[in-house]
Amino acid sequence: MALIVNPIEVKSVGNRKIWILFADGISGEIDLTHLQGKGIFKKWDGLVSFESVHINPLNHAIVWDEELEIDSDNIYLQLIGKSFEEWRQEHEPMYAAN
Repeated sequence: MALIVNPIEVKSVGNRKIWILFADGISGEIDLTHLQGKGIFKKWDGLVSFESVHINPLNHAIVWDEELEIDSDNIYLQLIGKSFEEWRQEHEPMYAAN
């Protein structure tokens, strides 16, 4: 489940890259070629079309099928260029209120 910001749109933009938009307006391309051919991501080589990428409405993960998914929080942090610790320090009042 996304803890940071929920993704609202994702699409394949070719060559193992996705474009993603988050609810706060942050968007951008993420290159996933470093995952190709590794573990579960071997599915992209035939069993699962990379272009079938979508958002799981239950946990907000970036998914291709029931087994193949990527956490959207990590994608968000890559786009803003921050670690989770850096992001959390900026949003500490939000966590303190809960």
